[in-house]
Amino acid sequence: MAKAWDNFVSHAQPSQVRPRDWRKRMSDNIAYALLVYTALQIFMTMGALHGKGGSILPYFALVVLVAAIIPACRRFEKRWNRLNDEQAADPEFAACYRRDRMWLWALAIGLPFLLTGVFKLLALAFG
Repeated sequence: MAKAWDNFVSHAQPSQVRPRDWRKRMSDNIAYALLVYTALQIFMTMGALHGKGGSILPYFALVVLVAAIIPACRRFEKRWNRLNDEQAADPEFAACYRRDRMWLWALAIGLPFLLTGVFKLLALAFG
């Protein structure tokens, strides 16, 4: 068995190092950020829905949250998909990628908390 394993290892091709593809990396981050955003949105909205009263405000908050995040994610996606193959592997885009990734995650995590808080304050003010 050991001989067969040694033979397999010796004939295995060395792994090729693929260059970074900023387009794919941003697309992956957008997908994960949308998952986190959706989980937070459901968690935050469900907490607001279980509150006292039958207000339509939490449902309105859901609509606003969905309407706010999708255009932002599409903007990030379009910006990075415009890169050609050479640019997508260019290490000079690392700073831009980090900046966009930070903004993406700040929106995905912060927006559900911010808007749910605003809508709860509105409910208190007008309720």
